[in-house]
Amino acid sequence: MPELDTQYLCDLAAQLRVDSIRAAAAAGSGHPTSSMSAAELMAVLFARHLVYDFDEPGNPLNDHLIFSKGHASPLLYSLFKAAGAITDEELLTFRKRGSRLEGHPTPRLPWVDVATGSLGQGLPVGVGVALAGRLERLPYRVWVLCGDSELAEGSMWEAAEHAGVEGLDRLTAIVDVNRLGQRGPTRHGWDTGAYARRFGAFGWHTVEIDGHDPVEIDFALAEAVRTRRRPTVILARTHKGRGVKEVDNREGRHGKPLKNPDAAVEELGGRRELTVRVRAPEESRSPRRFDGGPLKMPEYEVGATVATRSAYGDALVALGQARGEVVALDGEVADSTKAEKFAETFPDRFVECYIAEQQMVAAAMGLQTRGWMPFAATFAAFLTRAHDFVRMAGISGSDIRLVGSHAGVAIGEDGPSQMGLEDLAMMRSAYGSTVLYPCDANQTAALVAEMASCEGVTYLRTTRGETPVIYGAGESFPVGGSRVLRRSPEDRATVVAAGVTVHEALAAADTLAEQGIAVGVIDLYSVKPVDVAALREAAETTGNLITVEDHRPEGGLGDAVLEAVCELGPRVVKLAVRNLPGSATPAEQLADAGIDREAIVRAVKRLL
Repeated sequence: MPELDTQYLCDLAAQLRVDSIRAAAAAGSGHPTSSMSAAELMAVLFARHLVYDFDEPGNPLNDHLIFSKGHASPLLYSLFKAAGAITDEELLTFRKRGSRLEGHPTPRLPWVDVATGSLGQGLPVGVGVALAGRLERLPYRVWVLCGDSELAEGSMWEAAEHAGVEGLDRLTAIVDVNRLGQRGPTRHGWDTGAYARRFGAFGWHTVEIDGHDPVEIDFALAEAVRTRRRPTVILARTHKGRGVKEVDNREGRHGKPLKNPDAAVEELGGRRELTVRVRAPEESRSPRRFDGGPLKMPEYEVGATVATRSAYGDALVALGQARGEVVALDGEVADSTKAEKFAETFPDRFVECYIAEQQMVAAAMGLQTRGWMPFAATFAAFLTRAHDFVRMAGISGSDIRLVGSHAGVAIGEDGPSQMGLEDLAMMRSAYGSTVLYPCDANQTAALVAEMASCEGVTYLRTTRGETPVIYGAGESFPVGGSRVLRRSPEDRATVVAAGVTVHEALAAADTLAEQGIAVGVIDLYSVKPVDVAALREAAETTGNLITVEDHRPEGGLGDAVLEAVCELGPRVVKLAVRNLPGSATPAEQLADAGIDREAIVRAVKRLL
């Protein structure tokens, strides 16, 4: 490594501040002061320690830099300019319509792994990237720039413990301790020792430094590289708005362009045109991947009773045998979700996240940036805790596969705290998501295979109890499709169901047929996207639709159907869980919620 040139590093930091100010001024918005505090930290990282080929962002040996404090995007874009990745002209398109340089970074830029900006997410995702590096047996490092304000987020400490337990020594968190948050001082101000004690308790190597001293920064970054068997956190004491008297360590200046940017630029010594030569990887190496083979999904006999969660476990093992990039993550419920079958078969590709659902989803996001195919499973109810991570995964375009078991009131006696009754709405609302809800074991296996080809956030909802197998092994269930299980020219209504309510709908149709009332039944296993053609045909031919779902009425199956047919004007009745359940048997729960076969029969008769 060349001799440390402190004057160059100081000048580069000043340039980063100037360009951050200019970008925010051109946009009329942004966070220049949050960018200015970390200028030396990033100048030294780029000039001395980062290994990255900007011409080949997909190089498997590139380091990964994640701005967990994504609002400091002017700093990131100024770094890209200094590295020659973007021009000054593009820098000044910051926050403008059509620009790649959005208010917070997204993967529209090829050098950005995931979207950040919702604080508390960059470090958790960085843990996933570091886990991928261990799987791949590659030497790249993961650098995460964090803000001190986001250390109040519980997800940061989920990440800290996960990284500490795993001993992720190629992960370094650089915390910009600038003392000031959005509305005032942070919880611990400049007390870097308070943060060091917390990270230390989770097994991290801690370094406290002056975040504006290039020599100290360089030493700390080098120490992080040398540290073995545990992650490193660099706690850097800085000034928000450093270098400009108007904003230096001043409250009330967060998230605002400077009032007099020209004077600020002059105060910082004017514009510079320095470049930084980031070291590219010096070798070529491919990541380790596990062998695959032919895909042979499990098969179940028609008429047998099998829980869809059990079929998920079997299907995941089969997919893992065929695809070496499949990895599984668990929230300490693998014996219930049946992901334990994968853990027993492929222990090297199984990640136990314990009861830390935010970290589980974030780790999946990090793993997929490296080309792995993560399946993360827990109870459907507990995925709601990770909603913000699911939302950001959609914005990132992350290809992750989530599985929620024990859905709905059908779980029975455990009561409402364990019942996933909001998950369909949550997953449907994620940008670009796919939502699947199988009713039997063979359908589950087929949909797990389909998930391997899905892009974005894909969600599979499984049931706790055993349900009858009604489909033959090997049948096809494409995403966006449905199955018409009952249909005749005499149909006076169509019942649309998914999952456990498919069996209730079939039983209700049989009861109604005995009474001389013909109704159709559609298994809408693809809740997003829905089979619009099948639903519209049913709406046009019968004029009456009844949706029945083990879910709240807001945002689930019923609303998906309404969106598809509302322009046609059919009568639509939504049967859903509107009560607050208690403890009861599964059959009693379905009856009390008004979504069992008798409730469907009554609804049809009322409608007709």
